Amino acid sequence: MYVPDGFAEHDRQVLHAFIERHSFATLVSHGATDEAAPEATHLPLLLDHEAAGQGQLLGHFARENPHWQFADGREVLAVFHGPHAYVSPTWYEERRVVPTWNYVAVHVAGTLRVQHDRVRVLELLRRTVETYEAPLPRPWSLGDSDAEFIDKLVDGVVGFTIEISRIQGKWKLNQNQSPQRRERVVAALQQQPGADQQEIAHLMRLRMASTQGK
Repeated sequence: MYVPDGFAEHDRQVLHAFIERHSFATLVSHGATDEAAPEATHLPLLLDHEAAGQGQLLGHFARENPHWQFADGREVLAVFHGPHAYVSPTWYEERRVVPTWNYVAVHVAGTLRVQHDRVRVLELLRRTVETYEAPLPRPWSLGDSDAEFIDKLVDGVVGFTIEISRIQGKWKLNQNQSPQRRERVVAALQQQPGADQQEIAHLMRLRMASTQGK
C-alpha cells in the first residue's frame, strides 16, 4: 500500500483497535499457480494479541472454497476497510484545487497456516461466535447445539492462522492541506447525511487536535 509519511499510522494500539472494529476483511493471495489471477475472499478475522511477534489473525474458510488449498503456507494480505468519504474541491472555497477521497485502512501481511486439529478449529469457531454475538440482547452460543450439528459445522470449514509479519495503517485525512482548508472540509462533511462522512469528519477533528502545537 502506498503510504506517504504524513498519512502513516504507526501506533500499534490504534492499528489493533481498528482491526477489531473493522474485522470483516478482504483476504488476498496468489492464485493456484503463478500464472493464475490473484484470489480474494471476504471473511471476518479475529486478532490474537497474545501470540508471539506482531500477533496473529484467526479465521476460517468454507471448506468448499478452494482458496485455502493454495493459500496454505504462503504469504497473504488482509485488507481491513474503514470509513471513507469524497471531498469536493468546492469545500476548500479556493481556486486551483482538485477533488480527493479521505479514508482509513489497514493492511496486514503474513503467512497463512491451515489448522487441521479439530479441537482448535472448534475453539476458533466458538471464539468467533462469542465475539460477534456478545453485543446482542440474546446471544446465540455453540453450546445451544447438539454434538452432531457441531461435528457437521467443523467438517464444513477450514480454520487458519496468519502469522503477522507487517502491519500498515493509512489515515488519509487531508493532512497535506492547511488547517483552514481542513476546517472547511470537516464542516462540509458534517452536513452530509452518511455515517462514513460523519466518522471521517470526527477522525479529522481528532487528528487535527493531536497535531496542534507540533
